[in-house]
Amino acid sequence: MSVINSNNINIIIYKYKLIGEILKLYNSLSRDMEELIPLNDRKINMFVCGQTVYDDAHIGHAKTYINFDVIVRWLRFKGYEVKYVQNITDVDDKIIKRARENGISPIELAREYENKLMEDMDSIGVKNNVSVYPRSHDYIEQIREQIQLLIEGGYAYAIDGDIYYNVSKFGDYTKLSGMSLNELKEHRIEPKEGKINVYDFALWKSSKLDEPSWDITLNIGGKNEVFKGRPGWHIEDTAMTATVFGPQYDIHGGAKELMFPHHTNEIAQAEAAFNKKPFVKYWLHSGVLNIKGEKMSKSLKNFITIRDVVKKYGAEALRLMVESTHYRKDIDFDVKLLEEAANRLSVMYTALSMFYNMESGTNNESKLLLQRIEEYKKEFGEAMDNDFNTPLALSRISAMLDEIRNFSEKNNKVGTDEKNKILNIVGEVGRVIGILDKDFYKKTITEELKGLIEKRANFRKEGKFGEADAIRDKLNELDIGIEDRDGQTIWYWKYVSASAAF
Repeated sequence: MSVINSNNINIIIYKYKLIGEILKLYNSLSRDMEELIPLNDRKINMFVCGQTVYDDAHIGHAKTYINFDVIVRWLRFKGYEVKYVQNITDVDDKIIKRARENGISPIELAREYENKLMEDMDSIGVKNNVSVYPRSHDYIEQIREQIQLLIEGGYAYAIDGDIYYNVSKFGDYTKLSGMSLNELKEHRIEPKEGKINVYDFALWKSSKLDEPSWDITLNIGGKNEVFKGRPGWHIEDTAMTATVFGPQYDIHGGAKELMFPHHTNEIAQAEAAFNKKPFVKYWLHSGVLNIKGEKMSKSLKNFITIRDVVKKYGAEALRLMVESTHYRKDIDFDVKLLEEAANRLSVMYTALSMFYNMESGTNNESKLLLQRIEEYKKEFGEAMDNDFNTPLALSRISAMLDEIRNFSEKNNKVGTDEKNKILNIVGEVGRVIGILDKDFYKKTITEELKGLIEKRANFRKEGKFGEADAIRDKLNELDIGIEDRDGQTIWYWKYVSASAAF
């Protein structure tokens, strides 16, 4: 991408001219498919609920972060300038409880698991696509300012050092969840004597012994009062986004379990405080990852960590497993899904290696092959523009690789120009999903190994199959695969993925 300044107007020229294609996404707020029309031309502000850092991240979290990472990759591929923010909750009851158990301070525990989280996000190819990871405790003043606005608007009240949001003051509180107020009473209600409504939620919690706390001054009824405590869960996110994006932005993402109460309360806070509607134009919710019929979660202690999966199967297998299901759908996890993803990657890389290592030269069939690959790329784009349909998009990548494998098996040479263009296309679509990014198949083969491959072929022609099989075994140990097609021997560098049962 290059940027040219002309009369203080940024004219952005993108390598891929896909911006004219219509992208439609499912908006949880309208419960309908809508065309993506950003608030500010080609710039998109996007926020996704991040981690509460008190334990290792698990593959249920990975599903959410990979889903939205692919969405961001596609938006940027299409030429949008995306500012992607993912928060870190480092002030929370769970952090305090775990820190006490470990005999360390809450901030020490939060930093320990934040560092681990960053390692995990980096390992699965997510970290570098996030623009900023704001921490809750860095926004105390902005939280105070937003609470003050809610008090002045009549939306917040104090009880015994706590500040609560008065839900009955916000007319369309259930517009995101679609639930009735009576239904709300059955979901994650915060107990507190003296609340106006049972479903009112905390904006500020008074401090308890040995808990992290801050002093904020609020004007209530014309009198300044000091409240010692810490922020409620929901107010953190709206304080962050109002600071980073302003009172309105384009996309808010997160797991569907957060729709109520978390996202519902974010809307109530932000729209009441800033008097701007909609607070967020598009709400995207991803499905959860279940294991044995239950949502994978730390509280249920039924989780598998990201680092364990990456160590045993590799990040690409995890990403492929996740994106083989549409982001809005749940995944019923079984280790077989990872094994299938690893096997599928092996097939993909085999085709890529065969094609990459073909000799370049004149072949009129190359142009026809390029035409088919370009058509698959178009279909890939159409799938991604239809609410980020990664299962269909992946089927188009598989079709591309089937084509180039068939070509490799039937031809001795490929046109140089067509070869480079095809490899570039495969690389482009692979990077959107976050797969096919390894370069082991580009390794130069030695003359000695070429000689062994030729020697094996001669042994086969002479009927010396025992000697030929011995050479195959030796090549296999060196990660070179061999296939025999119509009298032609095709070699490729093998994809190696660690695998072990949990």
